[in-house]
Amino acid sequence: MSNQVIHHLQHLTKLLEQAESSKKSIKPLTEVHPDLTVDEAYQIQLQMIGQKVQTGQRIVGKKIGLTSVAMQQLLGVDQPDYGHLLDSMEVSNNGTILLDDLFQPKVEGEIAFILNKDLIGPNVTVEEVLDATESIAPALEIVDSRIMDWKITLADTVADNASSGMFVIGDERYKVTDLDLRSIELKLFKNGELINTGFGYDVLGHPAKCVAWLANKLSQYNVVLKAGEVILSGALSAAVPAVKGDRFTAGFSHIGMAEVNFK
Repeated sequence: MSNQVIHHLQHLTKLLEQAESSKKSIKPLTEVHPDLTVDEAYQIQLQMIGQKVQTGQRIVGKKIGLTSVAMQQLLGVDQPDYGHLLDSMEVSNNGTILLDDLFQPKVEGEIAFILNKDLIGPNVTVEEVLDATESIAPALEIVDSRIMDWKITLADTVADNASSGMFVIGDERYKVTDLDLRSIELKLFKNGELINTGFGYDVLGHPAKCVAWLANKLSQYNVVLKAGEVILSGALSAAVPAVKGDRFTAGFSHIGMAEVNFK
């Protein structure tokens, strides 16, 4: 990597840091540096996460994004992306999020995997994911973007920790052997009104396939999915914008629900 590229990446990292501290969104990183590659964007993400870990935050899991064909087509890509989950991002089930702490949040219903074995790529299979899963839980992801008006390319969202905001894990836990993950149905309610529905097969055909993809992708960066981590396997339906006063409930067949409030 040339000194010029290193300088560009440091500049883009600083822009994201400033956006986060000031709570003012910024123009797309790919407008500032049009040659930004996805690999370079992952380097920015890892740098940002590393700095947060140094300040005492803990990595508690990973999230997978762009798992639906529709989202991939929207950004002109043919594979998902991923981000890190930090302990500071977790909200208790039925907890409350202050909208002023976020930029332009949207809510998604997802199936969470809680691991009890490490998953080390690059050749992880769906079967190995299921074997390494201690339990399955209902989840909500609150995606958010430091990029103004969600005007993102793949490189923009990757650098921005895959547009991660907050997440909620429901209270119930189920053994993966007791479930057909493909057929789990999501019903996402906003203020009591059914907004979206989806199924487990809407994320790469099987939620565990998303986790296998992640384990294999991470091997490129010498990162391992660790026992104890929570993995959000991808949105089962479109993200829904949140405003003050909203209450979201994600109800899943066979695995319970996750809820969150905004004020």
